[in-house]
Amino acid sequence: MSALPSLRQLSYLVTLAETLHFTEAAKRSFVTQSTLSGGIIELERVLGGALVERSRQTVRLTPLGEQVVERARLMLADAGDLLKLSRELGEPLTGDLHLGVIPTIAPFVLAKLLHAVRTQYPKLNLRIHEAQSQILVQDLENGDLDMVLLALPYPTENLQVTSLQTEPLLLVCHEDDLLAQKNNQRVSQLPLEELLLLEEGHCLREHALSVCSLGDRANLGDLEATSLPTLIEMVAAQLGFTLMPQMAIDSGFLQGYPMLVCQPLIEPPTRTLALLARKSTTQQVELDALAKLIRQLQ
Repeated sequence: MSALPSLRQLSYLVTLAETLHFTEAAKRSFVTQSTLSGGIIELERVLGGALVERSRQTVRLTPLGEQVVERARLMLADAGDLLKLSRELGEPLTGDLHLGVIPTIAPFVLAKLLHAVRTQYPKLNLRIHEAQSQILVQDLENGDLDMVLLALPYPTENLQVTSLQTEPLLLVCHEDDLLAQKNNQRVSQLPLEELLLLEEGHCLREHALSVCSLGDRANLGDLEATSLPTLIEMVAAQLGFTLMPQMAIDSGFLQGYPMLVCQPLIEPPTRTLALLARKSTTQQVELDALAKLIRQLQ
């Protein structure tokens, strides 16, 4: 039987692909540079082709190297799931669980969720990672995260999806805005050229654009916010109106802004909170437990 690549060799290559620097990759792998370089050379010998182009100034992957890295990430994630399987069979709901959460959910869920986990599952240690959906899903697929809490719709091919709850998006505007004087409005009746959005990468932005039939167009005034607090400040400054998740309103997010008005819409846009995991996950017990806790928090 021909020799097979080792997981250690594959992890060296993946780390090098992330850093494009042998010294930094060796440091992250906790080995010497010569050990890492030797491991990649041996991997190239086993696979029968060059994976890395080396020069004094640059390091880059060959086309073969890029394909190997893509598959290696999946193999390393599966290997990590195998390690967790023994823990799951031995004693579930223990040890570290790396959970990714998007910024438009994290402020309104995490405090209650962390408290509930500490109370009901004291041996389970949630490690929280906050980032935008695309980054979190990629980290999940690569095995750097165990689960991701985000809002649908969002592409989730090849992932296990557990839907939690659906919530409406509400209209938030300044009290002096003409919109504040109207009730029972539809999205189609809103002055969409005044709609304020988060910057690209936030799924809440995509949800608003989709329901408003704006495609991928940016704000007409080129005004975009980096976070929900910034978005609220922009509305308070009478730069326009926005659409805000129900959970943000329920959390008292608008406290301190007496000039702002929140109104429901007829047939409002919605988003669905969901927990994502790899289909190969061995942490189904943890997934079910977290899903139950999050549903109970609302």
